[in-house]
Amino acid sequence: MTRGEKNGPTRLGLLTARASRLGGGVFEAVLAEAQALAAHGGVTPIVFGATDQFTAEDRKRFDGIELITVPSRGPAAFDYAPGLLGRLLAAELDVLHLHGVWQYVSLCGALWAERTGRPYAISPHGMLDPWITARGRWKKTLARLGYERRSWRDARLFHALTEAEAADIARETGAARSRIAIVPNYIATDTSPPAARSQLVLCIGRIHPKKNLEPLIEGWVSAGAAPAGYRLAIAGWGEPAHVAALQARLAASADPSISFLGPVYGEQKHHLLHEARFVILPSLSEGLPMAILEAWGAATPTLMSAACNLPEGFSAGAALNTGIDANSIAAALRQALALPEADWQKMSAAAQSLARNRFSAETVAAQWVAIYRGLAAAV
Repeated sequence: MTRGEKNGPTRLGLLTARASRLGGGVFEAVLAEAQALAAHGGVTPIVFGATDQFTAEDRKRFDGIELITVPSRGPAAFDYAPGLLGRLLAAELDVLHLHGVWQYVSLCGALWAERTGRPYAISPHGMLDPWITARGRWKKTLARLGYERRSWRDARLFHALTEAEAADIARETGAARSRIAIVPNYIATDTSPPAARSQLVLCIGRIHPKKNLEPLIEGWVSAGAAPAGYRLAIAGWGEPAHVAALQARLAASADPSISFLGPVYGEQKHHLLHEARFVILPSLSEGLPMAILEAWGAATPTLMSAACNLPEGFSAGAALNTGIDANSIAAALRQALALPEADWQKMSAAAQSLARNRFSAETVAAQWVAIYRGLAAAV
């Protein structure tokens, strides 16, 4: 019997640089996929990544899903984990799926594909967006020459979160459209009773220039939300220089209605998403932001830029467009915070409907099971 003729579950490796909260939205996407696939059946997910200070704590979130981690060395930006390839080869995987690019895991994925001859898929998670590829050009040029082109060549399939990302993948890698599958991220829908909302606008995610926080702060001050009792909370983690720049900007604004909460996880994050009246993300570049999907899963409407690549949020009435400059962000905030309660409730219901249908774990898991089993059968 060939590997493609096997009748049991497909053994799937989900490979990511950091299998902990330090992986940000990519880690949350990998975790959500592993959980959804394990519940759906037909595929046995195994997650691989580097060990860090949060691995032991975050391992609890996998709830029976196998997680294999190895120590990393050198700069965190590259996450060199020399023991990773051996663990991948020993796992007897039918399919390997890499999440994220520009790091050592890309080379691991390519070497695994070359040595096993088995199907290899890549999800760039927005990391081939022109805004991203224009930053750190020389580093990315070296990465292309050193390992990324090899990884892209060996991939049987690329995964795009949106049509826009499919175009980015084709441009950067030269992949034919037939090698690119478009599947959205998963989101768990909250079935708990609706929570009482406070006058909180929440911005949650990685602290990074692409999140466009400077115009957000300017727009907030300009919108004059504080006198109406509203407050803006920015939550997340990032490189020390980016966090320091944000803290300096907040100190300079001296606006008591804006606070920086730092990283939030688990119950604290859950509480904030359910307390917030809106989640805001005026990003310059995104793949498919988990912060927005998690907000919708909590029935929380969103204020976001078109760069979040979720136009269905606008068309369904679950989101308002912030644009990316301070004036347009201020205008969106004024509109949102002046909404009558009945209109806010309609936005909340639309958000929850999107989470339960378009982005539900059941819907997306079924798409992935068909893709993975199809790849395994083609060997």
